[in-house]
Amino acid sequence: MRRLRHFFSRWQNWIAFLAILGFIYTAVAAPQISPDDPKRPGPFLRVGKATEGRPLPPDEKAPLGMLPHGQDVFHPLVWGARGALQFGLIVTFFTAIFGILYGALAGLIGGRSGGWMMNIADSFLAIPVIAGVVFLQQLWTTTITAMGGLYYTNQFGPVIEIVGPMTPIIWLFERFNPLMISLIFLSWMPYARIVHSIVILLVRSDFIQAARALGGSPWWVIRKHLIPNSLAPALVLAARDVGGVVLLQATFTFVGIGGDSIWGSMLAQGRNWVIGPGGSVLSYWWVFLPPTIAVMLFGVAWNMLGDGLSDALDPQSA
Repeated sequence: MRRLRHFFSRWQNWIAFLAILGFIYTAVAAPQISPDDPKRPGPFLRVGKATEGRPLPPDEKAPLGMLPHGQDVFHPLVWGARGALQFGLIVTFFTAIFGILYGALAGLIGGRSGGWMMNIADSFLAIPVIAGVVFLQQLWTTTITAMGGLYYTNQFGPVIEIVGPMTPIIWLFERFNPLMISLIFLSWMPYARIVHSIVILLVRSDFIQAARALGGSPWWVIRKHLIPNSLAPALVLAARDVGGVVLLQATFTFVGIGGDSIWGSMLAQGRNWVIGPGGSVLSYWWVFLPPTIAVMLFGVAWNMLGDGLSDALDPQSA
């Protein structure tokens, strides 16, 4: 309770908490806030003419205006919160779980084997994220094509069509997009390094030595002692990563090298209308300003939450 009171004693943490709570509410209540078109369900809603290539300003049908081809701005803005929250939490959860277990195991094993495990983690750090994502995307597409399937992307996200009996790899392909797998594969190393550095100190402590002397298995020691005592810095990193991976997803979607970010897709659809007649950036503000604010606020809120957790979980501040 003392740490919780310390966390909410700062107004910045209140802003982060309320902003994240707002995104969670929007994600959960999206069907009530902006219902789908029963005939064309999905994150994009057409309220104007499909032949209208120019963005239209806000009116009674579209309170935040329309993207090109009559697409409502408000509808994908709301449903984008659900997609961003799902993507950020799923990627961060699996990244953190693998990195924490890997770092704890390497620290507990120690010696040459533990050193080799951390050398492998360091080698992954040398892979540029963009290059790794592009490579894994191509590998994903080539594998699906070799299986006799199709992989393509439309405005509603990636579409996979595979003909044949259900197999474990087909089940994986249909439920996880390649960007999610790529970011998990390329983002676990900071967790491993942080936990490893803490575990190296913990394994020398008396209670760990006693647990091992009494016959505790490595996994039991990791689960009961090492992870609970090294979890605080990993939680701080995870809070910051939720916003970071959503920003990466929106960026990759915008530049067209993967991802199915709804907010990134909104920005991509309106990229040709950012600069209006006479060089004004406010002529078509509804095209880029709402999704840009949403992405920035999402990332800043989670970063502020990470900063607040770092301060609250610091033993010297308790």
